[in-house]
Amino acid sequence: MIRPRATRAASSDLRSIARRKAWVTCQSLNDTASRAFEARGSCHTTLAMRPISQLRTMNKLTTKDRAQILGMMVEGMSIRSISRTTAASKNTIVKLLADAGGAFSEYQSKAFHNLPYKRIQCDEIWSFVYSKEKNAPADMKAAGMAGDLWTWTAICADIKLMPCWSVGARNAAVANEFMNDLAGRLANRVQLTTDGNRTYLDAVNEAFVGEIDYAMLVKQYGAPEGAAQERRYSPAEYTGAVKQAISGSPEFKRVSTSYVERANLSMRMGMRRFTRLTNAFGKKVENHVHALAIYFMHYNFGRIHQTLRVTPAMQAGIAKSPMSFEEMAAIIDAAQPEPTKRGRYKKRKAKDRVERQECGR
Repeated sequence: MIRPRATRAASSDLRSIARRKAWVTCQSLNDTASRAFEARGSCHTTLAMRPISQLRTMNKLTTKDRAQILGMMVEGMSIRSISRTTAASKNTIVKLLADAGGAFSEYQSKAFHNLPYKRIQCDEIWSFVYSKEKNAPADMKAAGMAGDLWTWTAICADIKLMPCWSVGARNAAVANEFMNDLAGRLANRVQLTTDGNRTYLDAVNEAFVGEIDYAMLVKQYGAPEGAAQERRYSPAEYTGAVKQAISGSPEFKRVSTSYVERANLSMRMGMRRFTRLTNAFGKKVENHVHALAIYFMHYNFGRIHQTLRVTPAMQAGIAKSPMSFEEMAAIIDAAQPEPTKRGRYKKRKAKDRVERQECGR
């Protein structure tokens, strides 16, 4: 059956839109597309959340869109779920992850210095990248690109600010790097509490050179009960803790790791790649580090702490108000290099074209 001319013209317009890969919604269809929709009785066009007028000329996410994606990243959504929800390309989201991670890491590194803290707690949180340790390829494991990955975190027990973190193995080298970074950001002598990880001993002594009140909180656990499968996923029974003074004169009633352990729980809830017993995990170490920088940026500057009633950065006097995701997107733009002017186009000589053709044969 031959359709009316108006309907054929409208369908032709729809095909031209599809060839340009512009996604449209039923709410934003123009007059021509609406006529075709009514004539055909159905619409097979992919639905999205943006009007066609924006998509025809857009080659960069708007500030509002980037703010929305950043908010989803720190609320426990995976990259693929963000892509499904916002209709943004997965590659676009990963690029925003890398740009934001680099910008936020540099921003916080400059903001957190000469900090007048009195009590610091440190801990490590486990995760993995690419595959778990026992399944990781030997070459990738040797290069540090797969297997277990530990995030070393520090928190001020008074104002809940997390000034530094480090990502790597759970060994002396990473412990030394982490402690040297922490010591360089403090303005005065502090009381430090860690768990019973023995790698802290030399790292703290080297970084602070004895100018610290340091204690370890060694927790003790009993043997797990129940079947083998239950023991695998259930925590062992906590039986007690022993406080050990390592250097200086730590105040024993202040020896605790409760705040930093609670902060680690928030990390598991706020970043999908840290959630246990799921198929959501980091595929690349670089993206894992970028996700951490985004999370800590939101935690320190944007998220109202339930106890403080302000953000940790406001409590520390670094910021005057909570930072919105739009303001974070502006920081990303400011960190990007200025675009350079493209030079004049030079035509290839005939000799060069012949040589390229011969090389391609």
